[in-house]
Amino acid sequence: MTVDQILVPADALVGLRMASKGALLEELARRAAGALGLSAGAIYPALIRRETLGSTGIGDGIALPHARLDAITRPYGILARLREPIDFEAVDDRPVDLVFLLLLPTAAEGEPLNALACVARRLRDPEAAAAMRAARDAAALYEAAMRR
Repeated sequence: MTVDQILVPADALVGLRMASKGALLEELARRAAGALGLSAGAIYPALIRRETLGSTGIGDGIALPHARLDAITRPYGILARLREPIDFEAVDDRPVDLVFLLLLPTAAEGEPLNALACVARRLRDPEAAAAMRAARDAAALYEAAMRR
């Protein structure tokens, strides 16, 4: 699996301004719901349930909030670069400015783990993360995420 199978250009966001982790997850759930034809009420609680197991802030200013949903059949993502970093209770206690929301189908076997690993590898690549942080607009952010 590759990032381009999960993320489309319209779902790359630059300059998102959020006051808190909860507000960010709510906004990403709302945007995902609109793109997927679902209710944000079906997505947001799933993200919060996952966060109660431990923060999805993976370190180095990066978060990978994710959840499994019965209502989808393929992985779906939103990549956001925040205007200002926020506290995400990350493993390294650093505030987060790069966020990749990943929604995964419940029914799929190995695909969800492949998608999660693919996105995590991409975000954890120092050159890719630097390019995403330097992107001037959403198109450049998307391109930075796609570079191999």
